[in-house]
Amino acid sequence: MMDTQNLKGKNWAARKINQTYILSIDDKSSIVDTLTDFVASQKIVAGEITGIGATNEATLRFFDPDTKEYVDKTFTEQMEISNLSGNIAEVDGKLMLHLHVTLGKSDYSALAGHLSDAKIRGAGEFFINAIHTKVIKIKNEDIGLNFYDFEGGL
Repeated sequence: MMDTQNLKGKNWAARKINQTYILSIDDKSSIVDTLTDFVASQKIVAGEITGIGATNEATLRFFDPDTKEYVDKTFTEQMEISNLSGNIAEVDGKLMLHLHVTLGKSDYSALAGHLSDAKIRGAGEFFINAIHTKVIKIKNEDIGLNFYDFEGGL
């Protein structure tokens, strides 16, 4: 027998089935803000996120290993979210979503990168698979990125 529960929150509706959540984000809502609110409200400390949908405003980030900085670029046109994938972990004691996205444009070209944020324009459909353990990432100063801490935090 499956443990199923319907949930509702600010800019989202969801169904929980065992440790998997099916989540719909409201039109014109921030993906990152809404996913962060959802994960915090459900007390999810670690897991995997996948999704599809549509957006008309997205800011992508690309990491420059020479400067150890992200370069942001915002796109404001209707695009399909053909794939969003990421993970949920803890960095410096705070919940962190690490998300990447591929966006399809009307000319059938694609954009991809680290998702800083995007606004849903149409549908936003996501799956979150929660795990019952804390996953910690720590910053590798030599590279400039956060990595899983298998020695102390996982």
